Amino acid sequence: MTKLIELEWRKLEQKKVIGEVMIYWVILMFLPVFFLKVVMADLAFTDFEESYSSAMELMSAIQMGFVLFGASMINHVFIEEYKNKTMSLSFGYPISRKKLVMAKVWFIFLAVFLCTLISFVLSGITTYVFDLFIDVIHGLPTLADIISFTVKSIVHSAVVSVISFVPLFLFGIWKRAVIPTVICSVFLMQFPNFAGLLHIPLNTNMLYAVLGLIGLVSVYLSIAKVNQVGDI
Repeated sequence: MTKLIELEWRKLEQKKVIGEVMIYWVILMFLPVFFLKVVMADLAFTDFEESYSSAMELMSAIQMGFVLFGASMINHVFIEEYKNKTMSLSFGYPISRKKLVMAKVWFIFLAVFLCTLISFVLSGITTYVFDLFIDVIHGLPTLADIISFTVKSIVHSAVVSVISFVPLFLFGIWKRAVIPTVICSVFLMQFPNFAGLLHIPLNTNMLYAVLGLIGLVSVYLSIAKVNQVGDI
């Protein structure tokens, strides 16, 4: 399985993917400060700047942006291979289709997970440094805040990775459509924000759990049904 995952990396246009990830990192690492200092500065109903523990909720929401990166990976790893016929070549290997799809799924999961986790670290460091100079967040981070941030970063990175699989089966393997995959990911990424703007009461953790479950179902169907819907 490890060799199959490594093969997926070698098959990618690596410079293109690395460039895309760096753009995500640069944008997302400055977004918490931008939102706290500019967008939400005059909004009375927000309290993200009250403490570092409150600001963590904003950071978690911002890192949902990597769901869109997951859509990009689905395009690279699945849709493009179907369209340029390299998937049929892969299916000709003396390895089961299910194992090949599983390797692709693990590759996407690891890619999104690691990139999201690094983004958390970069955002945390950038926010702390800016706070030292322009006082964005009240108080200083405590040891409890640092531990909580570390745990949330790992857990939320895994959650984002699983949610990014929601469009995999329907749009990635069955329909093989790039635009619907991206639109679905944008909706998933922004749905909590839309609910907040409309003042719809929403348990964010429950929402992430439901979306994560849908993502797991999508992965299961992608692997279980590849023999039926995976033909060229």
